[in-house]
Amino acid sequence: MLVRAKKDPEHWTFPKGHIEPGETAEIAAARELEEEAGVRGESLGQIGSLQFRFRQQDFNVSYYLVAFVSEVPRKEKRERRWCSYLEALTLLSHVDASELLKKALPLIDRHMRQA
Repeated sequence: MLVRAKKDPEHWTFPKGHIEPGETAEIAAARELEEEAGVRGESLGQIGSLQFRFRQQDFNVSYYLVAFVSEVPRKEKRERRWCSYLEALTLLSHVDASELLKKALPLIDRHMRQA
């Protein structure tokens, strides 16, 4: 599942955001998923992290593979899109995000076999 980027809605990206005081990266990822996409999920593990620079600031974002549990009310009204693995690879606007999704494939496959 991808969401339109907040700063540039032409771009598709993974939900992400800031870690609030007292949160772990994993808890923040789950909260951001709910706020941005209206999806509650169960973390299946970290798939990696990406570093980037935006407006003279450096960011390090950890990403988690999450299994869908339920829909919840969204706080943000971004467009979201459920898509296949291959469709997500083509829609992601940044090469590093596509590479992260490729890296996640073994974890995705393992989860699908167990489901």
